[in-house]
Amino acid sequence: MWDILIIVAKLILAIILGGIIGIERETLGKPAGSRTYALIALGSTLFTILSIQGFSQLPNAVPGAMAAQIVTGIGFLGAGLIIFHKEKLEGLTTAAALWAVAAVGVTIGIGWYLVATITSFLIFLLLFIVRKIEFSKNKKNTLWTLFDKK
Repeated sequence: MWDILIIVAKLILAIILGGIIGIERETLGKPAGSRTYALIALGSTLFTILSIQGFSQLPNAVPGAMAAQIVTGIGFLGAGLIIFHKEKLEGLTTAAALWAVAAVGVTIGIGWYLVATITSFLIFLLLFIVRKIEFSKNKKNTLWTLFDKK
């Protein structure tokens, strides 16, 4: 019973952390939003739990192989998000963020909750702060606009 509660807690944490990052993307109207990010985190967490607890008892099983396939699968999904539109590359940040959120899911799956939470905070911060810097750069062509109180 205790094992099931821990698994459910991991899955809920994955949904929360993935969803928070997805909300930041969704507010910008990006193609992948809170549900997508939550599902990526949830799925990668569950696959990691399965690889550790389910397949580790099988002879010749390599639990880390599942994590490697998560990276490949998310890379495939991310590639579908990246497009070249009007001489501009779009979707690259969204694809990279999905890839990072999958890593957060794997981290939750192995039980490193604090690392997963800190990483999620850093992903969110990076997406938010860099966007502010980019807008400031486009506005005045300087990074100092972000800190300008005028």
